[in-house]
Amino acid sequence: MKIRMFAAVSIATAATTLPLAATAHADVLAGFQSPSGDIGCSMRIGSDGKGGVTCEVRGHTWVIVAPTPNCGSASGDWEFDLAQGNPPARGYSCAAGSLVDPGLQTLNYGQTRSMDTITCDSEPSGITCTDSSTGHFFFVSRDSYRLG
Repeated sequence: MKIRMFAAVSIATAATTLPLAATAHADVLAGFQSPSGDIGCSMRIGSDGKGGVTCEVRGHTWVIVAPTPNCGSASGDWEFDLAQGNPPARGYSCAAGSLVDPGLQTLNYGQTRSMDTITCDSEPSGITCTDSSTGHFFFVSRDSYRLG
């Protein structure tokens, strides 16, 4: 299993690198992709018993102006994470493309996938993942993203 390093970035501050332990030590994993194949997500129940989701967007047109880790010869890209009870985080993975896999099950438009309190909804505009215990969410698409 690949370990991802996430950089939690607030709007007004520089990035801080944090290990995403829930992904590295997940007990249950379920992946899916958008019908376009541009968005791949991995849902999990971690060893702490809490749910979470991480999504990556292939071919996005948005740009994030923030420091990124040095991935050496590997390519990297931004990912979005929502762990139960926490606000969403934007992170950088040196394993770009690892969540966008043509073999993943497709979450068709209008369908949802849930794990614990985290639910992801697939719409033509993109994928929204929400934590029902807090109301925190992220929305991702090729054209934009929002954290809330």
